[in-house]
Amino acid sequence: MEKLRFGVLGTSGHYELRVATPLKSSLLVEPYAIASRNKEKAKAYAKKWDFSEVYGSYEDLLADPKVDFVYIPLPNHLHVQYIKKAADAGKPILCEKPLGLNAKEAVEAAEYCKKKGVPLMEAFMYRFHPQWQRAAELVKCGEIGTVIATNGLFSYDLKDGSNIRNIAAAGGGAILDIGCYTVSSARLLMGAEPERVVGTFVWDPVFKTDILGSAILDFGNGRSSTFTVGTQLYPYQRVTAVGAGGALSIKVPFNMFGDVPGEITVINGVGERIIETEIIDQYLLEFDGFAESIINKTDVPTPVCDAIANMAVLDALFASAKSGKWEPVTKY
Repeated sequence: MEKLRFGVLGTSGHYELRVATPLKSSLLVEPYAIASRNKEKAKAYAKKWDFSEVYGSYEDLLADPKVDFVYIPLPNHLHVQYIKKAADAGKPILCEKPLGLNAKEAVEAAEYCKKKGVPLMEAFMYRFHPQWQRAAELVKCGEIGTVIATNGLFSYDLKDGSNIRNIAAAGGGAILDIGCYTVSSARLLMGAEPERVVGTFVWDPVFKTDILGSAILDFGNGRSSTFTVGTQLYPYQRVTAVGAGGALSIKVPFNMFGDVPGEITVINGVGERIIETEIIDQYLLEFDGFAESIINKTDVPTPVCDAIANMAVLDALFASAKSGKWEPVTKY
């Protein structure tokens, strides 16, 4: 079978560091076109990462009829703009998280793509890793009982003011960059949407971005999730779920390595064990899963309604940080 050819908007450091190498193993997709406003930069990038076509504008790439789908790893504030342009060109879209700067933007993007008949998926790669598939199975079958509480920790140390994650106007900050993961994973493990949230943020005096955030998500009936994220902390990540009959913890929940097994620690009345999952790269699984939906003309693996629901929680957290009170989560 001929592989799907994808185009990438922007010479992304994220694609270079985490995505390019795993995709060399794909039987379904291949890099085809790269676009940058600096064409010389794009040429060097293309040579390094095996793109056969180079464009000096994103629009030129979108006009190429040989591009089967588009990957958008652009800064957050550009997501909706180029989702729409890709939809206008009839290209299926895999867009980095978050889909927009708020839930209204996510709804706008989703509705636009639906009107154009173009598939759209938010790129939450962690959902594809076997360790998360197994964790979801363990919760579903009741091995730890009804999940009562979850806790997520996710942090890194980045003080470079020129980095897009530290630029407020581009949608930088801890909540949009990594808080989206702790919220998404809490919703997954709880199997529900929070009714209200409360959050406290610390803001960088120079960058004007949130650099530290802690929150409680109230799922009702005494069930809650807590998390802390930070962009100027020691790099660390962990997710734990506690149920009525046990607990589980995922050692490297989000930036999981592609060359070692995943690890889930499970504790219940029988005892404690460590489950090791398959050695495979989550970005490869994500791109292949998206490609399969295009080839088979089925729904994308992660529906866009999930992206909207996640953004609604982030919106409520920003509102809470401003008001200092519990804030309801809007249902879309």
